[in-house]
Amino acid sequence: MRRILVLLFSSMALSGCYYMQAASGQWEVMRKREPLADVIADPHTSPELAARLRLLNEARDFSIEALGLPDNKSYRSYTELERDYVVWNVLAVPEFSLTPKQWCFPVAGCVNYRGYFSEDDAIRESARLADDGFDVAVGGVAAYSTLGNFSDPILSTMMRWDDVRLVALLFHELAHQLVYVKDDSSFNESFASAVEEFGVQRWLEARQQGAAFDQYLRERDYRGRLLQVVDAARSDLNAIYSSARDEQQKREQKRRRLQLLTEDVAAEAAASGRKPSAWLSGPVNNAHLVSMNLYRGRLAAFRAIYAGCAESIDCFYEAARALAAMPRAERDTVLSSGDLRRFGRGTNDR
Repeated sequence: MRRILVLLFSSMALSGCYYMQAASGQWEVMRKREPLADVIADPHTSPELAARLRLLNEARDFSIEALGLPDNKSYRSYTELERDYVVWNVLAVPEFSLTPKQWCFPVAGCVNYRGYFSEDDAIRESARLADDGFDVAVGGVAAYSTLGNFSDPILSTMMRWDDVRLVALLFHELAHQLVYVKDDSSFNESFASAVEEFGVQRWLEARQQGAAFDQYLRERDYRGRLLQVVDAARSDLNAIYSSARDEQQKREQKRRRLQLLTEDVAAEAAASGRKPSAWLSGPVNNAHLVSMNLYRGRLAAFRAIYAGCAESIDCFYEAARALAAMPRAERDTVLSSGDLRRFGRGTNDR
């Protein structure tokens, strides 16, 4: 607890109001923690919540024993927040660019978003950025990682997901504690998404829940098709933004391309028997597109590394650490090239 207080007051000294709200929000999350065993045993805990917390406790054991994720006190406690999201992220992208604004922090380094523990604060910041000419988006976040600096609890905001997505989220957040590169959000989120994928596969196979895994794969494939639709729009928009057209022409072509994207997303959802993505149903702007690419921009490369490692977890983590140690430009070149053979050893440890 003393460590939390030190962070609280040192962060408040760093940079005014933003760090004060961040420190206060983190303090609330940590202060309200209760041990999982106590929450599960509490007669006031609903049977549904108790069952889901037992499931997550089993998944936490599995993450250590079968996935090689950190063995610490993270996700061994529960925090009830009584709100929909723990944090609201603000993203900002110039009007004629797909390169997001970055914010830099002492621990996490530079990232493509800024988090607020109050939705009102996030909306006010997004309005200020919009007044400065940025395309902006505000998105609620169910969980985040402190990268092992604190013992992160399971949050009530995570309970919006079904069981499989809940376990996937647990694996994803723990992966950030294992490999994390300052100033490279795309690498970090894609690596964690890859760990999430093979973690869920192994978890469901171990529990002989083949039908649940089939559904997970269908959802994954749908998200992949959706990303292809977004990537096509990104490619077209990049061409528009880099052209010699005047701003008014660019603005009109951008409007038409984003409208087409909304229609394409709706068509893909209809073909798959799903509701259109709320995030891309409009109005859509550059910030929405950047956020879609953040979690999956390098995912194909990490999938290739995992396959090249003959699905060896140790080999995969070794490759990720080797990439993390490279200078940013070299790492980007390697991940973009598709030539990832040097990272595969053809072993299978599990």
